[in-house]
Amino acid sequence: MEQFANASLGRLIGAVLIIGAIMLIFFGIFLYNWLKEPRRLVNGTLFSLFFGVFLVWLAVLIFNTGNEAFITFMGILFLILVAVVALTLLMGWLLLFWNAAIVWKRESHTLANMLTLLLAIFLLVIWVIDLLNTKRFLPDWLNALLSVLPAIGTYLFFCSYNYLLNALLYQFVPRNYRQDYLIVLGAGLIDGHKVSRLLGSRIDRALVYAKKQEQKGRPLPKIVFSGGQGGDELLPEAKAMADYAVEHGWPQELVLLEDRSKNTLQNMAFSKEVIAADFETTTREPQVKFFTNNYHTFRAGIYARMADLKANGVGSKVRLYFLPNALIREFVAVFLMHKRRHMIVVVSLLIIGLFSAIIAALN
Repeated sequence: MEQFANASLGRLIGAVLIIGAIMLIFFGIFLYNWLKEPRRLVNGTLFSLFFGVFLVWLAVLIFNTGNEAFITFMGILFLILVAVVALTLLMGWLLLFWNAAIVWKRESHTLANMLTLLLAIFLLVIWVIDLLNTKRFLPDWLNALLSVLPAIGTYLFFCSYNYLLNALLYQFVPRNYRQDYLIVLGAGLIDGHKVSRLLGSRIDRALVYAKKQEQKGRPLPKIVFSGGQGGDELLPEAKAMADYAVEHGWPQELVLLEDRSKNTLQNMAFSKEVIAADFETTTREPQVKFFTNNYHTFRAGIYARMADLKANGVGSKVRLYFLPNALIREFVAVFLMHKRRHMIVVVSLLIIGLFSAIIAALN
């Protein structure tokens, strides 16, 4: 009996060590890639692989402690978490309607602010269709064709999950208060000339960052205010932003303007040109950070990478109720950046559904 117990313990230790080693390998791969380039979508997948193995490793440890009370507690906690996630996914349309009502009450009624409402209506329709089991009224070939929709939905769900995970991880990119330049990304002006609360939060965040860098005994960076003049604006966004910063105590001599850009990619590309023209040191590359709202930092980072600008972002906070709409908008934008890849997957699934429908019709 003692030999059997020793053998079981040995197998347990071996399993824990093997799974732990695999977990550390996945974590090392993720951490290396994330620290090297946090602006890549693959980092979310790598983190998910690590976290999945971590959960397996943790489960092996828990269920082999021999402590029934502890195992029962952890099991109940796990079931509660699963139930919360399942209920959220099943009744997510209710949460979206609640959020849409708050946004409708507090924000302007633009399409960008109605995304949670539209998604809630779509999910509710799908839920009702599934509840009524409408497929029983359809011919077999049409049911076979429509059977591919859950697969497409699952693919879109994992794409959105991966984006959200990357957006969350991006908030933890090291700050590194050794910057030569800070880029503040522009946004629309109120009445064509006034800095909005949202845009002001970006500028304020950059000023706080710069002052903290100074407090650490390092030189103040220059700030590049980036934004052109829209058709309904009386002056370039960059000029309005610079005036706002100077009014809040920022030195005029540390201001640079980039007033040609019309979108985020141009913000990055044109700001890079401004920095290159201003930076006098030839022995190293300038250290750069950009500033925008927290929900926008990851996508802006992707644009910075596209512009070959070595800069990561720092985000200013927005009100919590505003995040769902903003994140949906950001996901759609990132999704469309890789539309060819996603189109290949979706079309492939549709072709499979079409073949299934043909087979069902022939039978």
